[in-house]
Amino acid sequence: MAAAEIPCVKLLDGTSIPVLGLGTWESKPGEVKTAVDAAISAGYRHIDCSPTYGNEAEVGDAIAAKIKDGSVTRDQIYIVSKLWQTYHEPDVVEDGLRATLKNLQVDYLDLYLMHFPIGFKQQSGLVPAHDANNQIITTDRDYVDTWKAMEKLVEKKLVRSIGVSNFNEEQVDRILTNCTIKPVTNQIECHPYFNQKSLSEHCAKRGVIVTGYSPFARPSRSWVGPDEPILLEEPALVVIAKKYNKTVANILLRYQVKFFFIDMYSNIFKFLLILLIITLRSIAAT
Repeated sequence: MAAAEIPCVKLLDGTSIPVLGLGTWESKPGEVKTAVDAAISAGYRHIDCSPTYGNEAEVGDAIAAKIKDGSVTRDQIYIVSKLWQTYHEPDVVEDGLRATLKNLQVDYLDLYLMHFPIGFKQQSGLVPAHDANNQIITTDRDYVDTWKAMEKLVEKKLVRSIGVSNFNEEQVDRILTNCTIKPVTNQIECHPYFNQKSLSEHCAKRGVIVTGYSPFARPSRSWVGPDEPILLEEPALVVIAKKYNKTVANILLRYQVKFFFIDMYSNIFKFLLILLIITLRSIAAT
């Protein structure tokens, strides 16, 4: 079966990003390489990573193998990773990136995101320091300072684009007010139980595309309670899926694209698109 062609959208810096991507959050060691291999074979060209996921080296092995066997070239793969919170000090931002580049076995990233708008005091590498009560020690480093250090990564051609993740409206605006290079995206949790409409509209007005993670609202997310409903089992969605002979996952992806791209693009904002990051576990389930 021929690989599917996934459409791309142009970002405000002129680069293009595939609309659908494969997320590697909570992907188990020993499984993620197979999943990345299968995803690339199926047509995925957008791979989303982070050093704190603990599997970047295995993802790098999978990408390197697909490049070596001629399935894809490096420029055909859109690789995303993130700056972890222990690397917010400007003088170690590049160190964080270079560790990721080494793990992924590439010379540059297509997109590099500030994972969260707050820094941790570094004990070593990705490990944060803890206080006497075993609480993580945060720093008073302004994320704007961290952003300015990330801009230098673009200037050095170590990354093509930069963006943010888990930022609220005020934080996005502070970056935009104080930046030289604008963030191209804000990666946030997004699904029907938490559609982030206000934040998405806010970003859209400023030309910042939203990347949505957890589009299937996995109940195992650490910040949800034990009674969290399971979106993939939502009765209304099951009925819709049966009506159109689709999976509930198909319906959820269509919801994201239509609600945030077709409807809002046509009627409200001319530059908004939701990019959907699919977890490996969700792919296996569909």
